[in-house]
Amino acid sequence: MYVLFEAFCEKRRLRKVAVFFSSNVLEPGGHKIPREKTMKNTILALATAAIVAVGGMAPALAEGERFVLISHAPDSDSWWNTIKNAIQVAGEQMDVTVEYRNPPTGDLADMARIVEQTVASDPDGIIVTIADFDVLQGPIADAVDQGIPVITINSGTIAQSKALGALLHVGQPEYDAGFGAGERAAAQGVTSFLCVNHYITNPASVERCNGFADAIGADVNASMIDSGQDPAEIKNKVTAFLAANPDTGAILTLGPTSAHPTLAALEQESLSGEIYFGTFDLSEEIAAAIKADVIAFAIDQQPYLQGYLPVVILTNLARYGVVPGNSINSGPGFVTKDNIALVEEFAGVYR
Repeated sequence: MYVLFEAFCEKRRLRKVAVFFSSNVLEPGGHKIPREKTMKNTILALATAAIVAVGGMAPALAEGERFVLISHAPDSDSWWNTIKNAIQVAGEQMDVTVEYRNPPTGDLADMARIVEQTVASDPDGIIVTIADFDVLQGPIADAVDQGIPVITINSGTIAQSKALGALLHVGQPEYDAGFGAGERAAAQGVTSFLCVNHYITNPASVERCNGFADAIGADVNASMIDSGQDPAEIKNKVTAFLAANPDTGAILTLGPTSAHPTLAALEQESLSGEIYFGTFDLSEEIAAAIKADVIAFAIDQQPYLQGYLPVVILTNLARYGVVPGNSINSGPGFVTKDNIALVEEFAGVYR
């Protein structure tokens, strides 16, 4: 007969340890051990091991789990340095290995292949952005089907995360963040804007622009440009848009990749501080522009939490079987001239 003993998760799920009991178990001398004695001794051994583990407060399993974070960001996107730093800190604190993988050019088909390769490597957990639900749905669902715990971060929504079977989502609701930014602009009388979208293939980026547009009553299709990621190209496209639309009331950039060249374009056209300017995310240049009254605010989604928390959560799940019951909103928070001193010291590192 078999007695099934539920053991702690060795990697990503509770595993069943089967202990075989048979009347044909033999002692060293060749004599049969009675079935009852075999069962009694085995159960005693299991109980003793459990008491030792609990009484000594020892971890359920050895340390050294391996997790993989997969982002949609190209190599050129420096904003992700904060998340890279976060997983390094969490990995050291938890005594686990955390690998960072991404498509070098930001190609989402390439990202889907990276997810597939990661699943095949059988990690203890996957942290992944939902840059495009349709493109990534299959590979992420495969990970879940194979019993690999998945936490989604940054891009995507809580609803999409649940649909994929992920444990939870750590990020900010992008439409709400954009709408909140638009409300601030509307309070200043803004009714038109330019949204500089440097990663338009990511639906979350469009949600940011949509939210802003709805808050000020503007047409997002007439207000959003696909700027690309090349700094010179972004600068030229911003300059061209403003020349064609001289009554533009505000500019919204979606991160340092588009904010920095936009700052250069405004400086070149002697428009710095003349147009209401808001951006997502932080950098040293953005912090300086806030202090100089060129940028009114930066939306801080606290990316450090998006990298750090999933590593801690997956580690505790692997070792103790515990996990938060709900997704986590890491943002939005608004950084302005009034509070920039509190965060600029850590901009690009922890903020």
